[in-house]
Amino acid sequence: MPFTNVVGHRSLIGLIARAHRRGTLPPSLLFAGPDGVGKLAVAIALAQVQNCPDVVTRSGEPDACGQCSTCRRIERGSFADVLLIEPGEKTWITVDPIRHAIGQATYRPFEGRRRVVIVSDADRLVVAAQQALLKTLEEPSESSQFVLVTSRPDVLLATVRSRCQRLTFGELTVSEVAAVLGRVDGGDASEVRAAAAASGGSVGRARQLASGELAGARDAALMLLQTVSTARDARARLEGAKAFLPKGKAALARRDLRRQLGVLTSVLRDIELVEAGSDPARLANRDLTDRLRALARTFGGRRGVSAFAAVNSALEAVDGNVSPKAVADWLVCQM
Repeated sequence: MPFTNVVGHRSLIGLIARAHRRGTLPPSLLFAGPDGVGKLAVAIALAQVQNCPDVVTRSGEPDACGQCSTCRRIERGSFADVLLIEPGEKTWITVDPIRHAIGQATYRPFEGRRRVVIVSDADRLVVAAQQALLKTLEEPSESSQFVLVTSRPDVLLATVRSRCQRLTFGELTVSEVAAVLGRVDGGDASEVRAAAAASGGSVGRARQLASGELAGARDAALMLLQTVSTARDARARLEGAKAFLPKGKAALARRDLRRQLGVLTSVLRDIELVEAGSDPARLANRDLTDRLRALARTFGGRRGVSAFAAVNSALEAVDGNVSPKAVADWLVCQM
């Protein structure tokens, strides 16, 4: 989609468009900000305006037309000069696709004006892949643009961050999230608004809430914390693990467990914020404030930090192909 179709971030988009018009846009960019707020959409819009043969002027700045063959192919991911690199099946980005992109970037574009390499979820780059990028990020070819997109920039190597101009995206407003959901997904207006209000400014999170996926994962996470906080022995904890463990075939159970562990991380983070007396507006699960306060009596402070570390280890175990049941059993014993 062109810049004009991206919801929110008007100041940042204006800055990018002006830099593109003036020819001062840095060749290596880092788009940082919360999940699901449109960072990748802006990166794709940038690739479009840099290659669109029918660039238009909107609000005094250049923008892609969004209608030509080039724009449509970039949006579909089938334009040869725009490479989108995303995590593989094990949720990591290995060095091979990065080396391929670097090799491509040494040549002039095949059919466009500029070759654009977009790395989505760049925090999932393995260390070898990040190291392979260093020289290219520091001295990219004149006809290439690199955009790293991440919600966790501090996970990247400091040497990678220092070679990129960082642009920070903020949360979307409730109205902006609702506008995206209503336009793209449709649905009941009141449900859309409720999902937007509980989304923490993230379209992706709102979409999960509206579909019921996130609601189920949050219920499972809250139930696990409640069970562990009241368990009197290992048997009660293991019963909690059994209830937390997703049902279904191994591949689906692994995927769902990864989602639930991610939500559990979010809940534990919010518990720490509640314990610290932070502004409720900072909570990702702000609609659960009362339940978070109750859980903070048990999981605030040192125990919460320990539980957070255990969940991160559990996520690594899931990615390392450890049995979902073994991961769940281990986790409740650590919490």
